[in-house]
Amino acid sequence: MTLSRAARYLILTGLAVLFLVPLYLLVRGALGTSMDVATGSWGLRAPVWSNLSEVFSDDARPLGRALLNSTVVAVLQTLGTVALALPAGYASARIRVPYAGAVFGVVLATLLVPAAVTFVPTFVMVSSLGWVSSLQGLVVPGLFQATAVFLFRQHFLGFPRELEEAAVLDGAGPARILLRVALPGAGAVTAAVATITFVGSWNAFLWPLVIGQDPQSWTVQLVLSSYITAQSVNVPAMFAAALVSIAPLLAFFLVAQRWIAAGVERSGISG
Repeated sequence: MTLSRAARYLILTGLAVLFLVPLYLLVRGALGTSMDVATGSWGLRAPVWSNLSEVFSDDARPLGRALLNSTVVAVLQTLGTVALALPAGYASARIRVPYAGAVFGVVLATLLVPAAVTFVPTFVMVSSLGWVSSLQGLVVPGLFQATAVFLFRQHFLGFPRELEEAAVLDGAGPARILLRVALPGAGAVTAAVATITFVGSWNAFLWPLVIGQDPQSWTVQLVLSSYITAQSVNVPAMFAAALVSIAPLLAFFLVAQRWIAAGVERSGISG
């Protein structure tokens, strides 16, 4: 092993340990007592495994139901966003119609509108439909994302036209070309869009807080916030619930890390 490679491994190992420190502190807080957290020491005297089971037995904070709600909402929003943004991005990149550029410009302009501006009108519309404390109210408003359309459009602008022209010679129409030619070649950017959407939906707080007025419709983030009150903070329970809540995200990243890395490399996403 050369000196440069050894230095590279040393730096990467140090960075890995640095990034794992917050995860260790989370595990330490989840398996410790309030006194362990308050002392500020880095060690853990005796793991309190009952903290993990107690967060599921609290009827006032239905963590199990919240995990199910968050999973359903994140999966549906991810699938719905990809299903809507992929054909929209393909159409804006390939189909030439009058004012196509202006239409795409309007789509991008929605990114400049602060979420606070559209928050109240969206809530009024969802409330008028009777979707408060419902799955539809949590999922539908988050399906339309201009960022996803932009990423798919940029990908298809660089997609080889020869493949589509060959499919046209075989008698394929636009829908068949999209499903049989364009979609299989968009795996990397699809993984990137799916990752952004899934993580964003899982971590969403403000919209579920307003819509989820019934505890049975709470998501994970609402349950976590309920451990912090004006009178006290249940630190071990909050850490234990947070540790449980990140497990699906860790599983998602472990399974899809290869496609996520390829999507980030192709789309140029950072941060």
